[in-house]
Amino acid sequence: MADLLSDEEIAERIPDGWEREDDEIVRTFEFDEYLDASGFLSAAAGVAEDAFHHPEMTITWGEVEVRLTTHDAGGITENDTDMAERLNGIYE
Repeated sequence: MADLLSDEEIAERIPDGWEREDDEIVRTFEFDEYLDASGFLSAAAGVAEDAFHHPEMTITWGEVEVRLTTHDAGGITENDTDMAERLNGIYE
């Protein structure tokens, strides 16, 4: 099981565009079209499956909200900040 990050470690490691909400890090990715958002969600699902780290993802018109936490650790771990970086990479 991954170790929880301290508040200071989270602040240092949280990637650009992400915010902390309690025991999760959250980002809303924005798109011009619904199909672009759907394509991102599909790519994000593949990245998550490869990492065996499955975020909560919600799709709406032109947006995909992603919430990351490590449930078995009870909060935010390096797995979450690493996954956030990977998702930023497929968004760019």
